[in-house]
Amino acid sequence: MNIVFDNERLLQLITSLHTLTGIRANIFDSNGKDICLSNDHAPFCQLVNASREGHRRCEECDAQAVRRCGADERHYSYRCHAGICETLLPIRFGGSPVAYLVFGQLLDSSPIEEQWANTEKTLGWYSGDICQLKEAYLNFRQYSAAEIDAYIDILEAFSTFIQIKEMIQTAEQTELQRLELYLDEHYTEKLSLARISADLGIGRTKLCILAKNLSGGQTLSHLIAQRRVEAAKKLLKRGNYPISEIAERVGISDYNYFTKVFRSVAGVTPSAFRKNAGRNTEREPG
Repeated sequence: MNIVFDNERLLQLITSLHTLTGIRANIFDSNGKDICLSNDHAPFCQLVNASREGHRRCEECDAQAVRRCGADERHYSYRCHAGICETLLPIRFGGSPVAYLVFGQLLDSSPIEEQWANTEKTLGWYSGDICQLKEAYLNFRQYSAAEIDAYIDILEAFSTFIQIKEMIQTAEQTELQRLELYLDEHYTEKLSLARISADLGIGRTKLCILAKNLSGGQTLSHLIAQRRVEAAKKLLKRGNYPISEIAERVGISDYNYFTKVFRSVAGVTPSAFRKNAGRNTEREPG
């Protein structure tokens, strides 16, 4: 099933919710992946995600929560792997969940020092400044059970609203769309013509033709490189991750090869792109 997200209208919706309530919301796809509407994360979550291990744990936690919520009638509330309160609500079409509203980056009303003590026990993997992490944790806003339940009620109404306004739609996939979606979901993995052909059930010759149609005449290898470079650009803009770590996150383990691929697609090296992006940000009006 092909899921089409109206990112502009969805971003406007969750931004308005945050403005009114102070609670961060987002949209996950059916696999638990953030559809990247916004990079607005609390400082604590930014610190956790800054490490490769923390980012991996966050992704695994999101995927597991989606699996649990998919079997639920209404919603699924839980603490994430780093001790933060989160809630998922399914957005259904034809009775099946096709996406999920998620809100969280908050704490409940129990004693906050107790919440931190329980969280700290699970952070043996964290190699950063634990005092800085604790300070960020203690800055989370706390909500009562009644407030959280009220927000769940509101988001259930928004789930229906999203369907009525067709902000998320389903459509039959063409082979071209299947290839595009496949690359979006698997570009961080080791890909080959043989693997993609087997996974999609499309012959290699036809797959090469589809890649040329999708990329304006380029090869499948170039199409994969484009997808990885676009993802790398977002990471270069939004954080201070080492370039070697960004390379691994987008599926290229060799730093020098990543630099070569990035330059061939973007026309500049990753470090030059980051430097230019920083200059552009400084020029933006405050």
